[in-house]
Amino acid sequence: MLVDLTVVAAYLGLAVWGGRRVARGRSSLRDYYLTGRRVPWWAVMGSIVATETSTVTVISVPGYAFGGDLTFLQLALGYLVGRVLVAVVLLPAYFSRDLLSAYQLLAARVGRAFGQCAAAVFLLTRNVADGLRLFATALVLAAMLATAADAVGLAGLPQTTVVVVAVLLIAAVTLAYTWLGGMTAVVWMDVIQLAVYLCGALVAVAVLLAGLPGGGREAVAAAAAAGKLVMFDFAWDPTRDYTFWAGVFGGAVFIASTHGTDQMFVQRYLCSRSLADARLALITSGVFVVLQFGLFLGIGVLLWAFYGAGDPEALASITTGGAVQTDRVFPLFLMTQLPPGLRGLVLAAVVAAAMSTLSSSLNSSAASTIGDFYLGAPGRAPSETRALRASRWATGAWAAVQVTVAIAAIGISQRIIDDVLTVQFFSGGLMLGVFLLSVLMVRPTAATGLAGLAGGLATIVAVSLLSDLSWQWYVLVGSAATVGAGCAADRIRRLSGSGASG
Repeated sequence: MLVDLTVVAAYLGLAVWGGRRVARGRSSLRDYYLTGRRVPWWAVMGSIVATETSTVTVISVPGYAFGGDLTFLQLALGYLVGRVLVAVVLLPAYFSRDLLSAYQLLAARVGRAFGQCAAAVFLLTRNVADGLRLFATALVLAAMLATAADAVGLAGLPQTTVVVVAVLLIAAVTLAYTWLGGMTAVVWMDVIQLAVYLCGALVAVAVLLAGLPGGGREAVAAAAAAGKLVMFDFAWDPTRDYTFWAGVFGGAVFIASTHGTDQMFVQRYLCSRSLADARLALITSGVFVVLQFGLFLGIGVLLWAFYGAGDPEALASITTGGAVQTDRVFPLFLMTQLPPGLRGLVLAAVVAAAMSTLSSSLNSSAASTIGDFYLGAPGRAPSETRALRASRWATGAWAAVQVTVAIAAIGISQRIIDDVLTVQFFSGGLMLGVFLLSVLMVRPTAATGLAGLAGGLATIVAVSLLSDLSWQWYVLVGSAATVGAGCAADRIRRLSGSGASG
């Protein structure tokens, strides 16, 4: 365990050193948040992939396949379609202006108050979802810390205490390099973290294959016979999750909302050297993500075969009320089956996946706070030095919020990936709808945007409370309702205006 702790500690130290290294010369807000637009397309692509690949992906997607099948991959196909829509419809609008935040586009076209309203929705939902991601990472690191505590005579520490320590440790290291290096540190550490967690995943696959008595071929045959290799579900049931239609259509609109309107992703495009580079990075990342989901689902199938299709004795430590906590199967395997050193490498990979998302979240939340609320406020014209200082304090404040959410999630969340996606699917349609209104309408007004937002919110709340519709349709329903309500309000305004003039 000492070797594993050394590997993980070395990686955490590298992250802080990297942030400090690239912090040199970051003397302006444009450098701190947009890297001076000097990042090549392939680094932006890697940063996009690493950002959307949190520990939830690394541990919960294998857990999905362990307890189910491969139908999660349908969602990834929708993610690819959604990227194409964003590249064609929304990216040109972002590159037509000099922006620090995605919501400044709304402020310019609809009004500052409306842009701030959209920014507030982003800040709330982003930090709740990423607080849950922080909690997921802490589960993995806590397992290692608990083992280390046992080795030094501190056996019996409450699990909650260990998880809280893990949450604070991950948050502190992530905050350190994000605080120091800004977006440049985030992007280049994302690229490194992408390589680290993919290497860790491949190491886990190799160990799993070596530990299967009949090898990979026998495991695949057994999984096929058990129906675990089913990839497509063409059922026309809107109440079911992970059908082909919910995955492709719901997933496409969901990605259009996150990658098209979420500051965390828009900020990456604005770091690109040109619109063409941003489009190439975004679409290429979609292909990469499909392959990556396939890798992590494959790990879940191998875990199912390794543990004898859910051996109760082997999984007793992660079984509650007769049900296996599938999110904890992969961490259990890492802690009990990998040799020292390799175990530390894979654990560092899991932590890397989390830190790539969390650092991006902190930096983009700070960018939105400064760009949408701090700069341009009446009577305020801060210097670059003062604005940079405020940026760093905003980064620290959002780190505190995510730590609070992560600690609150202890003992509550079961399958974390569903919790995270439900939060984002609920709000994503509203954000996509208002952006579409601002881009597609010739002369949008604040009243139009607010009417659309109110109509979309009322619709999605009613759907979630009064129907059994799968959450994977929420973005499509919310965006359609938002656009419809906004267009109706604009039509009424025009008719009232023409009637008054007549």
